[in-house]
Amino acid sequence: MESGPHTAEITDKRLLRGARTRATVLRQAVDIASLDGLDGLSFGRLAADTGLSKAGIQTLFRTKEALQLAAVDHARDRFVEAVVEPARSAPHGVARLRALLDHWMVYAETPLFPGGCFRVATMAECDSKPGPVRDALFRDQRAWVGLLARELRSAASAGEIAELDADLVAFQIDAVLCATNTALRLGDPEAADRAHRIVEGFLRPL
Repeated sequence: MESGPHTAEITDKRLLRGARTRATVLRQAVDIASLDGLDGLSFGRLAADTGLSKAGIQTLFRTKEALQLAAVDHARDRFVEAVVEPARSAPHGVARLRALLDHWMVYAETPLFPGGCFRVATMAECDSKPGPVRDALFRDQRAWVGLLARELRSAASAGEIAELDADLVAFQIDAVLCATNTALRLGDPEAADRAHRIVEGFLRPL
């Protein structure tokens, strides 16, 4: 998973102001979507929440679908910054898988978004609605599970764990994390510990 371009890379002052306004709107948009879903986004609500003009926000995003897609991209970028990037200092294989899990738990428990994991909060809403928004969420789902699968293959190739069906186990780990997110939102104090124990079951040494 990779994040997109950052505001700091923009030097033109007018463009920088626009980028900062866009970032302000998107920070609020992903918070709203994590709680009320992507259908809960509207130009009027974002204007009220941010103190910006509705017309100005609509000029930036044009359509609700464009706003939703931008929110998905922004949430992905923040997820990469919070979970994926910090884990890259760990060696490939079991060490990186554990780092990814540890950072994911911080991401979900803190939480980064008020509604917990953004992907879990929005996938169920969009999974039966074909279109660009569902495609974007599925892209991020596939990228995350693919990252887990690559590290599982690396661990197996290095002899750290037994040979396994990496795609299947990555799917299972992601399912555990999705269930953990829901349990955390419901206030289950044992959710994170159970998730760690389940994932560790896949990472036992030979």
